[in-house]
Amino acid sequence: MTNARIRTLAPSEVETLIDWAAAEGWNPGEQDATALRPADPDGFLGAFVDGEMVAGISAISYGTAFGFIGLYICRPDMRGKGFGKTVWDAGMTRLAGRTLGLDGVPEQQANYRAMGFVPAYRTFRYSGTIAAPASGSANVQPVSPGMLPMLEDFDRAFFPAPRAAFLQGWLSAPHIALVCMEGETVLGYGVARRCREGAKIGPLFAAEQATAGMLLSELSLRCDCEIHIDVPETSGSFADTLLRQGMSKGFETMRMYRGPTPALRSDGIFGITTLELG
Repeated sequence: MTNARIRTLAPSEVETLIDWAAAEGWNPGEQDATALRPADPDGFLGAFVDGEMVAGISAISYGTAFGFIGLYICRPDMRGKGFGKTVWDAGMTRLAGRTLGLDGVPEQQANYRAMGFVPAYRTFRYSGTIAAPASGSANVQPVSPGMLPMLEDFDRAFFPAPRAAFLQGWLSAPHIALVCMEGETVLGYGVARRCREGAKIGPLFAAEQATAGMLLSELSLRCDCEIHIDVPETSGSFADTLLRQGMSKGFETMRMYRGPTPALRSDGIFGITTLELG
């Protein structure tokens, strides 16, 4: 086997990795190569042979205590040669000493268990359209730049680490970002982004299920296309509500952690941010 060189991906190479994800059927966002990088610009790694990328991974460091693994792909014509393991090991080394999270498909979960990852909860993808709300909610409004500090504070109840740089871009156009407010209090927020097929909703965080449903309806109205949302099984009856509204249940992943499981408001996570970054 030819030795592979591991290095950080340039922006154009992150585009290539996102294209590989699309070829795998993961339906990434149209702007994901740009929108994901601010979380940790040095966290996208590739294995290169003779100057060509043969495998990639995102190993995102959210500070010194938490990291997340995603976009773990080996080019189909280079599989079975150890390049995937080489880039995986590089990602693990980069995030050493942190609690690590990932979303694993069923066929890979045994491998992740062998590497020390423990299941936390299943996530299911729901796809379809949501009926427009009977009337707009005065409490739901577009996110404005001045809201960022309060949304960062709200986000911390539902995500294991601060991620200000990521949210600054994720909550901006061309994404559609809505917040539900009561006075100066954030009750929930959600983001929609155009994907290769339809749009994905994520995150969808809210203090109450009714708020999550309101935000989802408003986001769906603004997207005006099929939507997809990855819903944890910890979100109570929210999934049943989506099924009653005509959405269909698709593939599943398992959120897994290596290290202490983060203490989060799991019952308020109605849609995860992304399978790639947590």
